[in-house]
This record gives sequence, C-alpha cells and structure tokens, in this order.
Amino acid sequence: MSKRKTPGLNTGAMSDISFLLLTFFLLTSSINTEQGIPRKLPPPKTEDAEDKKVDINKRNVLNVVVNFRDEILVNGDQILVNELKAKAKEFFANPSNDPSLPEKVSKPIDGIGDFPVSKGVVSLTNDQGTSYNMYVQVQNELQRAVNELRDETALQYFGKKYDGLDSAAQRAVSQAIPMSISEAPPMDYSNTGK
Repeated sequence: MSKRKTPGLNTGAMSDISFLLLTFFLLTSSINTEQGIPRKLPPPKTEDAEDKKVDINKRNVLNVVVNFRDEILVNGDQILVNELKAKAKEFFANPSNDPSLPEKVSKPIDGIGDFPVSKGVVSLTNDQGTSYNMYVQVQNELQRAVNELRDETALQYFGKKYDGLDSAAQRAVSQAIPMSISEAPPMDYSNTGK
C-alpha cells in the first residue's frame, strides 16, 4: 500500500488578501486626534512686561484658585466644585446688573442684533500640586457654565440649542457669550500656606 499525500494549501494568496484588508482599513479609518481645552494663556514674559500694567476693573475678573489640597477659592471664598458652575454662570450673565459683577457692553451681532456682552473674565490659577482629577473637574464646570449660557441664548434667539445651530448662528451665539477663561501658569501655594 502506498501512502497518500495530503494536498497542501496555497497560503500565499491568503497573506496577500490579509495585507490588502489591513491596508484598506488603515487608510479608510479615521483616528481620533486629541483636542485641547480652549483657553487664553498668559503672554510670554518680556523685559518690558513690568513697565506695562493693564488696568482691569476688579468687578470684571472672577479669580478662581485651586490649591495643592484641591480646594477651590473663588475671589478668596472657598467653595465646592459642584458650586463653581453656578458661580461662573451668574458671573458671566449678571442677570440683575449687579454693580459687583462684570460690566456689559452692547455690541451688534449678526443674526441677534444689539446684545449686552459681558466684559467678565475668569482667571484660573492652579497649584503645581493640584490633582489632575480636580483640574479636569474645574475645567468641566467652567465649560458647562458657558455651554448652558450659550444654549439659553441660542434657544431665545434661534429656537434651538447651540449644538443644533448652523455655523453662522453658532458664531453669533459665541460672540454673544464668549469663552472668557484665562489660565495663569501654575503657582506653588504649598510654600505660602494658602
């Protein structure tokens, strides 16, 4: 009796197909790129920076400090992270024209007309020892305050929330409710006892 030979498989064609499929998926799939947090960063220090002092009305600045213990201080008063959104929202909106809250300037905005735009700026300073978790929570609360104000304005003028608007309407609402959050370089409050 003679032994039968088992027929072999031609795997060359399978490897070619596998390579083509891999190439196809790599070329056609999109890779999510990381997005940053939109913030105004302080300008780089220059030699004549000490000579130039900017005159800013104190009522137009909400100072938010997060220390090394992850405690949040708003204009010197300690608050909880879940209270920050309401503070920032009230600060930007100044619904009752409180003289201790930011001034408003009437500006013509396409699609809206004259709108009282807040001159308020949130100045955010973190400690070098602030945890990343608290940093993100504070950023989220400030972003939520602006997002809610934009949604309210979009509903009032366009009948839709901000995300449902076309780009021209979104631009108009963004001009009416600007993202006025300035982030200062991290400080080292652990040495000052704050």
